[in-house]
Amino acid sequence: MSSGELPGEVRVLTDPIAVAAEAAGWIARLCRDVERFRIAVTGGNTPHFLYEALASSTFRTSIDWQHWHVYWGDERAVPPDDGQSNYRLVVDTLLSKVPVPSEHVHRMEAERPDLQAVAADYARLLEEECGRPPRLDVVLLGLGSDGHTASLFPGTAALSVADTWATPSRATYPPYERLTLTLPALNAAASVAFVVTGAPKADALRGVIDGTVPAARVRPDNGELVWFLDAAAARSIG
Repeated sequence: MSSGELPGEVRVLTDPIAVAAEAAGWIARLCRDVERFRIAVTGGNTPHFLYEALASSTFRTSIDWQHWHVYWGDERAVPPDDGQSNYRLVVDTLLSKVPVPSEHVHRMEAERPDLQAVAADYARLLEEECGRPPRLDVVLLGLGSDGHTASLFPGTAALSVADTWATPSRATYPPYERLTLTLPALNAAASVAFVVTGAPKADALRGVIDGTVPAARVRPDNGELVWFLDAAAARSIG
């Protein structure tokens, strides 16, 4: 794929704080009047600004958090209270500050020794909660400087998994052992949003346009794709 532009809708904002506010407003509109809002969250350096925006007074009181059901797009094989845990990031920045019912929070138990069993359990949960294929309302994704997204890294076997919704994966930097949603799970979502900031991500965005990085393979089958970028990241797309 090389069309000269990013697939989907592209929104360019001035800086990471503006990106977070724009993405938070988009999520708030999507979850309005929805009885069961199913969202897959992500880790990484950029999304924590988004979670802080959602937990701010602007959105904390206007969103009906009782309707939220939270899933994870990927997780590191660490305990949930570890500083590198994606679960802990989302709890610290969002879930500890808003009233999402605890039974609606579905973390990946990636600290368990058998990641294949954890992946099978999570795939089964997604089918039970979201259908087959699992139709998540929103999937939030970041973008690594190498073009990875979720824990789908360049040249790894996880990119080729097509018969399930979650799989063990291996990163190119520590912690190496991961759990991730597969491309079929990501592409089954109703809406997918990439939240990308910073000049180091510009080359990765060019890789998406050229179709040479894992994130280029996220193309919702029957849903929308939105890119929330800051000016520094967007410099490579004209």
